[in-house]
Amino acid sequence: MKWPRITFGTAVNAAALIILLAALPSAVRDTVETGRVYVFSHQFLDELPQRLAGPGRFRFVLQPLVAIVLGWRAGRGDARAGRPAYLWGLIFGGPDRRPMLRSGLADIRNLVAVGIVLDAVAQFLIYGQVHPGAALVVGPILIGLPYALARALTGRGAQLMQRPPGT
Repeated sequence: MKWPRITFGTAVNAAALIILLAALPSAVRDTVETGRVYVFSHQFLDELPQRLAGPGRFRFVLQPLVAIVLGWRAGRGDARAGRPAYLWGLIFGGPDRRPMLRSGLADIRNLVAVGIVLDAVAQFLIYGQVHPGAALVVGPILIGLPYALARALTGRGAQLMQRPPGT
């Protein structure tokens, strides 16, 4: 029997899912014992500066930078294909909304999974435990927001540069 080839994306997505599922029981126990959800607590906000100074702080630079590069590349593709600017197309829709959303998710899927894994590892190194909700919030925000903004601005800028003068 020949085993299917495992890609980086499959491995990192599986690792993110395993980490989140493994951390879920302790997060539920913590919520039941304390009566609060960690992500919506003062403790989460108080611990945010520790994430910036602790292990893995370089990811706060690297992940948004990679997301910006991916957004720039996709924004240029949107302009070449004549699609509207990314955020405009997502918000105000039209026939391009669903394909644009799918392409955005496909572009950043592996990067979000890496962000979740890195945040979980950093939490474990800093706090000795993993809060899956925090990993699901911090990782995707570091990636999704810079990607969407870079894609929208690049697409709009490229469209403006392609227009003939006087139009």
